Amino acid sequence: MKNAIEIRGLRKTYAAQKKSPEKVALHGIDLDIPRGSIFGLLGPNGAGKSTIINIMAGLVVKTQGTVKIWDCDIDENPRNSKSAIGIVPQEINFDPFFTPRQILDIQGGLFGVPKAERWTDELLALVDLTDKADSHSRSLSGGMKRRLMVAKALVHKPPILVLDEPTAGVDVELRQMLWSNVRKLNEQGVTILLTTHYLEEAEELCDRIAIINHGDIVANDDKENLLGQIDSKEIRFRYQNEIKNIPEELNAYNPRKDGNRTLVLRYSPKDQSIDEILQVVQDGTNPIVDITTDESDLEDIFLQITQNS
Repeated sequence: MKNAIEIRGLRKTYAAQKKSPEKVALHGIDLDIPRGSIFGLLGPNGAGKSTIINIMAGLVVKTQGTVKIWDCDIDENPRNSKSAIGIVPQEINFDPFFTPRQILDIQGGLFGVPKAERWTDELLALVDLTDKADSHSRSLSGGMKRRLMVAKALVHKPPILVLDEPTAGVDVELRQMLWSNVRKLNEQGVTILLTTHYLEEAEELCDRIAIINHGDIVANDDKENLLGQIDSKEIRFRYQNEIKNIPEELNAYNPRKDGNRTLVLRYSPKDQSIDEILQVVQDGTNPIVDITTDESDLEDIFLQITQNS
């Protein structure tokens, strides 16, 4: 599969200042983002996510390496590379005295889209702002402004959309609506690059995820493969009667009681099997009435990888 974005040996060093030493923000990043994917770029604050996006947008000058956007090198062909990408930044950045329709028309003009080819009405419908098309944007709610930012990034019909923390500070209902819009765009063939602090968001939307920490890519795999790397998980056994004693054979599983009738064990799926555990926990005098496991999620693997790195 061709890649929408190809990054090789990307390095960014900020020169030393009077009160701060030289800082290396990116240490030779290699990254491929497949066309048609929803790709998650995760990492703690200061990990290098925004630096990568700003380099792609032409807002930060890289120190070393190459970046290709839709087969266009950002140094050799900056005009075409920029036209292939739409970026939704974290900050709201439009004139509050213009209407959404005016904002989208102006943005289309900045990208050189002829009036006959602008799709302002369709964009407003896509982000559910048709009824606010001619209202001053300062009157929009925070969620509406966020949706207008998505429409603004799409005026030139880029094949790649970058969403930098798109749901930061928005409520659950709006988050679900934005997720729906992202899926709809992806189904229409738009490649999505998503940075987020909401691990639930990445787990819900992304099919491939890279984790960056201290300027290095520390993980890059399909979401399901990443979730399969979790080192440990919990299993809970609820007994019919009160648990009197915990067998010594279970000490290897860090056992603990949760209430009077529930026994919680932690085990490594790589090294220990459920069969081994079941042979020990079964008590002929106290039947097990329920078994549940806490499935590993992206938060577990994120913490595990970033702490190890």
